Amino acid sequence: MITEIAPTAGPAVSEPARPGKKRRAWDEAPRWQIYLPLGIYLLFTLVPFYWILLFALRPAGSTSLVPWPVTFDHFQKVWTERSFGTYFTNSVYVGVSTLVLTTVVALAGGYALARFDFRLKRGFMLALLCSQFVPGALLLVPLFQIFAELRMINSLGSVVVAETVFQLPLSMILISGFIRNVPYSLEEAAWVDGCNRLTAFRIVVLPLLRPGLVAVGSFAFVHAWNHFLFALMFLSDQSKQTIPVGLNTLMSADSVDLGALAAGGIVAAVPVVIVFAFIQKWLITGFSAGAVKG
Repeated sequence: MITEIAPTAGPAVSEPARPGKKRRAWDEAPRWQIYLPLGIYLLFTLVPFYWILLFALRPAGSTSLVPWPVTFDHFQKVWTERSFGTYFTNSVYVGVSTLVLTTVVALAGGYALARFDFRLKRGFMLALLCSQFVPGALLLVPLFQIFAELRMINSLGSVVVAETVFQLPLSMILISGFIRNVPYSLEEAAWVDGCNRLTAFRIVVLPLLRPGLVAVGSFAFVHAWNHFLFALMFLSDQSKQTIPVGLNTLMSADSVDLGALAAGGIVAAVPVVIVFAFIQKWLITGFSAGAVKG
């Protein structure tokens, strides 16, 4: 008769390490070696922002390192006496108009680059890339002459057109990459169901491009909001100037009003920070999708 022998408990044997699994260097590093460089980087990043808040919120003539008592006189000064309310409105108009025009035109051009093959397509793509190496200062004189012939000097439309033209090459390249990531079979299925090309694009492709459109649009808006050169050259009337030009008026050859300049900088930065706080998720998704080769 054969009986089953129960296994006896023996010494625990450790499982051999898998040959393909390696410990990473940062798994064994002490935490202070990770947090110390991050803390130093965070310090260098936040100190300039604190310095701006300090000058903007403390009274004029104060040398305290703490903004107490807090005053908003500098904000009231730049908003009313320095016409920053007008500058802010003009910057919003230029930024939003550039966003809309750049997104619409780049969407059409990006779709053509992604879905159609035509002669000299590679040369056209190369020209778009090379245009990014041309500084805007080199084209100020011809642009000024063109806008003068069109009677667009001292008009916000001239700044919008110039900003849109300079944003289009990169925006078209990015959107064409987003469209290549959308399977062409989805459009073909819509065509089989009776949709034409435009309807299939609007129903099938456009909703999938939302992260990419947010990324391209936000990039165009921020560039138009912060750009100084075009607004300085094409706008001579103070009522037509934008925030970057308005900040420049706070600095003179004899003196600089640091409190007003800091308050104006905060007025210029806060809207952009708020916009990016709301679109951060879409922005990261859009840029990561555009980085994948379709």
